[in-house]
Amino acid sequence: MPKIKTRRAVAKRFRVTGTGKLKRSHACAGHIMTKKSATRKRNLRKSDLVHTNDEARMKKMLGI
Repeated sequence: MPKIKTRRAVAKRFRVTGTGKLKRSHACAGHIMTKKSATRKRNLRKSDLVHTNDEARMKKMLGI
């Protein structure tokens, strides 16, 4: 049985936490920032966890 290759695009976007959950960054934080409020921009800087419904699919892509 061959090894499962990691999907590199997924590996660049997600990190595994110590408890095994997946950490991600927010979308919509790249450009067109002038119309977004300061609170919204500040919250976009923070990381977030992948939803539990998507976690199994992402881990499979990562080869975990």
